[in-house]
Amino acid sequence: MSIIRKITPEDKSVYMELVDEFYHSEAVLHPVSKENYENTWEELMRSNEYLECFLIEEENVTAGFLLVAYTFSQESGGKVCWLEEIYLRPEFRGKGLGKSCFAFIEREIEPKVTRLRLEIEPDNDGARRLYERMGYRTLPYEQMVKELR
Repeated sequence: MSIIRKITPEDKSVYMELVDEFYHSEAVLHPVSKENYENTWEELMRSNEYLECFLIEEENVTAGFLLVAYTFSQESGGKVCWLEEIYLRPEFRGKGLGKSCFAFIEREIEPKVTRLRLEIEPDNDGARRLYERMGYRTLPYEQMVKELR
């Protein structure tokens, strides 16, 4: 049985392990600094204003995590949730946990926001198929970024 639960202070080591796995997986274009993991952890422990994190467990074993970030959008007319990171360990993929994660998002996150957004690495076809089945569509936008640190 799968459980999706809010992260707690006691989950720091497993969170750090999962994030490191994620940032060394095919789902991302490049790894990020472990300092960024720490900064995110500190913000998660400070409040739910910008971020929330949930652990995904199957049969009492940590299978992955979901990290969501919040912003406001004039275009959508309200609060937007970025599905910042969705990660399932390889041995838990293809077992319906992705669908369980999206059912959780629909039940717990969607009622609080006007839009859900996510990014996908261009070659991640498995994730793309799942997201499309869940009703997501590709936007014709390109994103630009200016790194400040």
